[in-house]
Amino acid sequence: MPKKNSSNLSGKVKIGPPFLTKYERVAIISARALQIEVGAPILIELPPNLIDPVEIAKLELKKKVLPLIIRRRIRGSGVYQDIPLEWLEIRN
Repeated sequence: MPKKNSSNLSGKVKIGPPFLTKYERVAIISARALQIEVGAPILIELPPNLIDPVEIAKLELKKKVLPLIIRRRIRGSGVYQDIPLEWLEIRN
């Protein structure tokens, strides 16, 4: 049975809060820091002497330069929404 996609590119978050959850934030930062650690290009201009991949990933997330889409699901129903990162508020 195919999954139901509730995403219609209307610019509205329909599943979950309109901000990035702390779990999504940690997952994005850790995955991006790993990419940077193994040599992925950095997407922002760095301040002098900043070499920590985790701090670089946090800056990239804060500036919303990561081309990511968050998939949120409603447990058990098969309904999901793909939410571009720029639609979500980034809280610290």
